[in-house]
Amino acid sequence: MGKLNISPILCGLLLFFSFTLLMAIPVYARNSSQNAATQIATVTGTPVGVTITVKNDNDHINVRSGPGTAYEIVGVVLAGQVIPAKGRSPGGDWVLIDYPGVQGGQGWVYAVNVTINGGELPVAEPPPTPTLLYTPTINPTLAAQFVITAVPTRYPTFTPPPALIIPTFAPVSTGNQTGKVPMGMVILGIGAVGLFLGLFTLSQGR
Repeated sequence: MGKLNISPILCGLLLFFSFTLLMAIPVYARNSSQNAATQIATVTGTPVGVTITVKNDNDHINVRSGPGTAYEIVGVVLAGQVIPAKGRSPGGDWVLIDYPGVQGGQGWVYAVNVTINGGELPVAEPPPTPTLLYTPTINPTLAAQFVITAVPTRYPTFTPPPALIIPTFAPVSTGNQTGKVPMGMVILGIGAVGLFLGLFTLSQGR
């Protein structure tokens, strides 16, 4: 048999393609594994345990740092939102929920504004009641301006009216008075004189 002669150029081309093929196989395998990883569906879990659902009566409700209006408002939750619940106040009026982003990662909502789902909630210890930053004081000078003291007034002295004077009349005596002619006798005398003169006049005319 004759001896096979391979030119140096052909040998160089074969070595180049072989090296290129060896380098491409790991890259292809790595890209294939990445594509397979991205195609795997991600499982998103739902809240496990007791949850609360914000009622639709309001657009949102307040989240406070403790169970009561004496505590400050630290945020809000929207209507229809479902949130994991951790506990309730001793009276059951407030519910402790998960609320990331605030100190402790928890907050309190008013129980009337939410619906509790999934069972009973344990009683949670409320945080200490916040103390006021200042104690309100009343300025006595300013308060004295609004205090009205009733000044006693003296009523006018009552002066009784003078006594009523009632006139009295002396009784008229109806008896005969001594030394005087009664009026009846005078009238009878005048009448008798007149009658006598009338008879006399008639007798003269005949």
